Amino acid sequence: MQIRALSLTALACALALSACKPQPGRPADAAAPPAAEAKPAAAPAAAKTGADDNLNAVLWMQRSVEYRASTETIYRAAADKLDLALKQPNWDALVPEERGNSAKGLKPAVVMDVDETVLDNSPYQARLVRDGKEYDEVTWDAWVAEKKAKPLPGVVDFAKAAQAKGITVLYLSNRAVHLKDATLANLRSAGLPVADDSVFLGLGTVVEGCEQNGSEKNCRRLLAGKQYRVLMQFGDQIGDFVQVVANTPEGRDALLSQYHDWFGERWWMLPNPSYGSWEAMTFNNDYSQPREARRQAKRAALDVAP
Repeated sequence: MQIRALSLTALACALALSACKPQPGRPADAAAPPAAEAKPAAAPAAAKTGADDNLNAVLWMQRSVEYRASTETIYRAAADKLDLALKQPNWDALVPEERGNSAKGLKPAVVMDVDETVLDNSPYQARLVRDGKEYDEVTWDAWVAEKKAKPLPGVVDFAKAAQAKGITVLYLSNRAVHLKDATLANLRSAGLPVADDSVFLGLGTVVEGCEQNGSEKNCRRLLAGKQYRVLMQFGDQIGDFVQVVANTPEGRDALLSQYHDWFGERWWMLPNPSYGSWEAMTFNNDYSQPREARRQAKRAALDVAP
């Protein structure tokens, strides 16, 4: 369009020089450029979006019916086991090392991790994908303060069924203890039963006689076992059920082999392809490495059998 306009202007000047006026914005003595030299204005550069390892995982969790069907299947199957667990006095979902006392005569409870087990934080992950960012405590705390996380499909029905049978729901989370109020408010608004503030066992909970190792939950499970007979545990990481002494492929495989029969009865694993200790395992649990170095370690861990 610009080339054509300039050509017509030059033609008009040639036919009637006395009537030709300089174009606005150009000096009066400047000749119009030859038509061949005129170039169309460059189109705006397209926004460049870098590849993000978490894109498909978060998209699957937010948009696929398969994810919703998976979580509903797990919670319905668990609900069907509640009566059996209640009737068997020796049924206990804590490993012997984390059962510091007899469970006989204790009130029944189920222990549930919060994030990606009860509450869906995929909007937070989606923001990180959108902005090209990674998890940090500031943005995470701000997200928790919004109290907008929705319940996973199936979890509210399960928790209410447990409550109706006199089973206390305990929320054993690696959300820090200073996030307790916002977390409990979010759980209540999502329709989940919250007996009182004591049912939240967050990261930083002090357990006498037990030294916590990082974010491991064994001390808090020990605390839960002092007051309750734990019928079931729910989580999205192997560390939600038992202490992970060595977060290596061999260490994790050994735990799965040892407690294989517990899954689908006492332990219930929710799918989480977005983040977790399974990812950290691939780069030696070293988050201080640059993002690209961690990404290359994950690529190297892929099985590309011929």
